[in-house]
Amino acid sequence: MKALILCAGKGTRLRPLTFSNAKQLIPVANKPVILYSIENIRNAGIKEIGIVVNTENKMSFEDKLGDGSEYEVKITYILQEEPKGLAHAVGISRNYLKDDPFMLYLGDNLIFENLKKYTQKFLKDDCSASILLTPVPNPSQFGIAVLNEQGNIVKVVEKPKNPPSNFAIIGVYFFKKEIFEAIDNIKPSWRGEYEITDAIEYLIENEKKVRSHVIYGWWKDMGRPEDLSEANRQILEKMASRKILGNVDDMKNIYGIVEVGENSEIVNSQIRGPVIIGKNTVIKDSYIGPYTSIGNNVFIQASEIENSIVMDNTTIINIEKRIDNSIIGSNAKLVRSDIRPRVLRFVIGDYSSFHYSE
Repeated sequence: MKALILCAGKGTRLRPLTFSNAKQLIPVANKPVILYSIENIRNAGIKEIGIVVNTENKMSFEDKLGDGSEYEVKITYILQEEPKGLAHAVGISRNYLKDDPFMLYLGDNLIFENLKKYTQKFLKDDCSASILLTPVPNPSQFGIAVLNEQGNIVKVVEKPKNPPSNFAIIGVYFFKKEIFEAIDNIKPSWRGEYEITDAIEYLIENEKKVRSHVIYGWWKDMGRPEDLSEANRQILEKMASRKILGNVDDMKNIYGIVEVGENSEIVNSQIRGPVIIGKNTVIKDSYIGPYTSIGNNVFIQASEIENSIVMDNTTIINIEKRIDNSIIGSNAKLVRSDIRPRVLRFVIGDYSSFHYSE
């Protein structure tokens, strides 16, 4: 059995972060989102993974993940040259998947559910597809499934105005080879894309069994900055123990579960966990509060940060207000100068946001 991770989307809702990085490569708790997906798939017993990429991000994925051997999997990259939808991405992957059953995984989703039992059950079942669902309070924002008494899916609807159920399709699917016949027989939707929900509906209309599994654990689509922040908090809360690999001048200033990476230095600073700090990072005369992830090669001095994500190679110096609930991209600089006249000076890219209060 193989897996297919879809990563060809543009990530427009996460701009400007996605101008220089695919959204699946954005770090959450100092690890790219896609690595959580790869680990979840590997733990389900699947070692061969195809990753569908676009012409702009293909090299970034190859540079970051390589052939997958570092993560104990074998990765094959599949190019989707045009954004024609999820079903199209599956269709162009047929030469890779062949006629074997496979798991389809949306690469911008974070799911902490153990998928092994669902994988094993699907391989033993006589169904053509099986889909993971979860109840949501706002079903009109998702693809929705309607179930019968046996737990089979009898209808799927994409973002309905009047939802017939509250079971959202969360982005993990299991398919057998019948899905390719379905894809061959659907037409583009109103937005010009081949929808995976239409392919599933084709299976249902042609009397193929489509099973469901309802999960109740935490799940999030990493589509917006606030989703990244929430995922960061969820992962940091699961940190089990303190790990100090760098140098801390006074351990009495370290509270709670904190990780400090190799060659990092904590000088005259208070750290309140859960916090993760990467490698080769220096923090001086500062306060780092709960639910903060700080990447590699970061320099922070005379500043306060909490509930935030600070990515690699960033510099933060003399910021007099506490930075809270923020995402600061790689290679950014936030510096307050004491030279007068005191002014605010910015270089801010498209789709950036800045909020300031006294």
